[in-house]
Amino acid sequence: MEDDELTRLVDKLSLAQKVEMLTGATTWRTAAQPAVGLREMVMSDGPTGVRGESWDERRTSALLPAATALAAMWDEDLTGRLGALLAQEARGKGVHVVLGPTLNLHRSPLAGRHFECFSEDPELTGRTGAALIRGIQSGGVAATAKHYVANDSETDRLTVDVRVPERALHEVYLAPFEAAVEAGAWAVMSGYNGVGGATMTESPLLGEPLKGRWGFDGVVVSDWAAVRSTVPSALAAQDLAMPGPQSPWGEALLSAVRAGQVPEEVIDDKVRRLLRLAERVGALGDAAPVRPPRQGPRRSRALLRRAVAASTVLLTNHGVLPWSTGAVRTVAVIGAHAARPRLQGGGSAGVFPQHTVTPLDGIRAALRGRAEVTYVPGPALVEQPWPLDADRCADPRTGRPGLLLRVLDRAGHELYAEHRLSGRLLEPALVPGAHTVELSATLRPSVGGEWTFGVGGFGRLELLVDGEPLVAGTYPKTTDDPAVVHVGPPCRHGRIVLRAGRAVEVVARRSLEPDTGRATLLTAAPPPPDRAAALARAVEAARAADVAVVVVGTTEGSESEGHDRVTLALPGDQDALVAAVAAAQPRTVAVVNSGGPVELPWRDEVGALLLAWFPGQESGAGLADVLFGQAEPGGRLPTTWAARLTDAPVTRTRPEDGVLVYGEGTHIGHRAWLGAGREPAYWFGHGLGYTTWDYEDIEVPAHAGPDGFTVRVTVRNTGDRAGREVVQVYLSRPESAVERPARWLAGYAAVTARPGARTEVEVHVPARALRHWSPGDHDWRTEPGRYRVHAGRSAGDLPLTTRIEVTPAHRAPRQPPHRTAHRTPQPPGPRPPLPALQRTVR
Repeated sequence: MEDDELTRLVDKLSLAQKVEMLTGATTWRTAAQPAVGLREMVMSDGPTGVRGESWDERRTSALLPAATALAAMWDEDLTGRLGALLAQEARGKGVHVVLGPTLNLHRSPLAGRHFECFSEDPELTGRTGAALIRGIQSGGVAATAKHYVANDSETDRLTVDVRVPERALHEVYLAPFEAAVEAGAWAVMSGYNGVGGATMTESPLLGEPLKGRWGFDGVVVSDWAAVRSTVPSALAAQDLAMPGPQSPWGEALLSAVRAGQVPEEVIDDKVRRLLRLAERVGALGDAAPVRPPRQGPRRSRALLRRAVAASTVLLTNHGVLPWSTGAVRTVAVIGAHAARPRLQGGGSAGVFPQHTVTPLDGIRAALRGRAEVTYVPGPALVEQPWPLDADRCADPRTGRPGLLLRVLDRAGHELYAEHRLSGRLLEPALVPGAHTVELSATLRPSVGGEWTFGVGGFGRLELLVDGEPLVAGTYPKTTDDPAVVHVGPPCRHGRIVLRAGRAVEVVARRSLEPDTGRATLLTAAPPPPDRAAALARAVEAARAADVAVVVVGTTEGSESEGHDRVTLALPGDQDALVAAVAAAQPRTVAVVNSGGPVELPWRDEVGALLLAWFPGQESGAGLADVLFGQAEPGGRLPTTWAARLTDAPVTRTRPEDGVLVYGEGTHIGHRAWLGAGREPAYWFGHGLGYTTWDYEDIEVPAHAGPDGFTVRVTVRNTGDRAGREVVQVYLSRPESAVERPARWLAGYAAVTARPGARTEVEVHVPARALRHWSPGDHDWRTEPGRYRVHAGRSAGDLPLTTRIEVTPAHRAPRQPPHRTAHRTPQPPGPRPPLPALQRTVR
């Protein structure tokens, strides 16, 4: 629809109707205006799955690998296909706008929301985010680039004022959002934080560069309740205040316009953008959204399974992987995460997966009928108890697996009741007169001893086991953070000794006080096993098996939205578990189930080390494909991993007096490591496959053109199986008059080849990789002169180097291309592999 047509629609609306459109009609819906054929638009959280309008464990979603896993694929085509799957899910749930992807960066390894952000690098983040946006919007569903901008940590996230140097702001933190706009993003979300003294919903950055220089023609939607003023935010380029129907706009904004504090043409521009968005998603007049062919559940699961293998990073391998299903007769699977993995990060973006394939499930399925699989959980994790679920308890009224939800009035009379499947109810039904939410369940303890129970929420809390009170008190709300109030309220715990096999009734209640949400949790945990005995059982199982796989990872308490981490150490006794298992079984494969970096003090002791991220619902199936060589581990690190937290050059996430200073400037991630001269455990871009590669030659033109230039890299597959290599190109300019990183990622491309085959891959280096932001001119500049071009397999492993001359395009003379100027010796190979398992055929 052309702008003049949109303007005619705007002219049909009264001022009151226009202002009404600018605040949500509900928590997830925008306002309709039948006078111009505008219907409601439905929004949903959606970085890794489309939940829809409600938190209900009975309404499931396809669960993708987390954002760090998508970035680890370094594969825009596959990322786009996953985006198309999100669009299909959205259309099936009546959703018009998906609130993702998250384009903030991995500035500090301690950031609690690492899993929802792609990488430490603006180029990789921008390309991955753009691919996901194109995929989502190919299905006629809007993607939302968030959280604009510099919203890179969780501590004091509602109020923090980020002070970032102008160059770093443009070259690093704004760059992924610019890529999103270039990809055609239909929506951008402004964050809670401030930048340079202005909260983002009032920030001039919404006008410039977003809507000005970049030409963004979509809608700027606020993060939920991030609009905190009337006139300042309305005068900014903020378009839509969510949620509704209450917000600082509404009647207050209407009065401000009538008083001349906000020009009506400012309102008209916001309305025009909302109408344009509605037309794009099929919510305006006769507009029909794009509806590509729907893929069935089997194809969707196959795509998600492929994504798990494609994102899994093989960090080390001493000849242990891949396993042969014909040679392996016994496998020991060890670790609590093997049977209950973290499939997604904690917080507002969570969904209820359609089903779950655990690592234990995947390995058993791969070896069914061919080998014996034993499972040992190891020592218990030190964390809060899990919510009760249908596998552990029964509805006391019907006896069906699950729990009983009741909503009571002030006198305790039942107003509403239903059967539920989880003890984590974030939106229990609201009925007139509701005063108390009650969850109850019959639990038959599997083991005897001291059990821990919890009740979560705000207000008056009660927790009883067989009538004995464990918790009773009033607990007022302590934060306005919606991720805490509505998604993860704190639990209060009590303990009681239970007898194995003797059923007890557990009852949790919370009052519904004003402005405290209604999320209610009922959790339970058995007594932990003896640590020494649990370790001994794990060691015994590993020693008795042909191979062992130990799965370790973070917990929701250690890695989640709403708080940053204080350590990179794995929780509980997991480090001791891996070390003990590796000492007993040299063919141990360690699998790390985390969204962001963790310390791996035993990394040189295991036979192989895989990073699985938060892999989504097909976790175990994709992992089994990698373990048994059905798929190559395709991942490359999107973030540099430190050996120890104290090694990391940039770690600070805690503001001082409300201000967080990005004093490192453009030097984050691998740039910071290179600048500090430090060696990490694993460099950005690192990842092994099941073959080996030799980097033989690099060629560039003599001069860079106005649109950048192409690097041609020749690589050879020196292994004994076909494989895929991600060829990475970095730039440097040691003689620069401009302060720069030692090296920076400029482009990448993947190549596949058969054993022994030599192939040439072309990597495009865009003009933006050569430019820098000039604070004096407030504009982009390109410094002429000689640049070095490096190619290799990671930021720390670049065997090929040449040079290119950057001059004004019209002055660039025609000269033959530069070939390899310097070839760094290949790094030494890994320690000798273990001998293959031998089997005697009888």
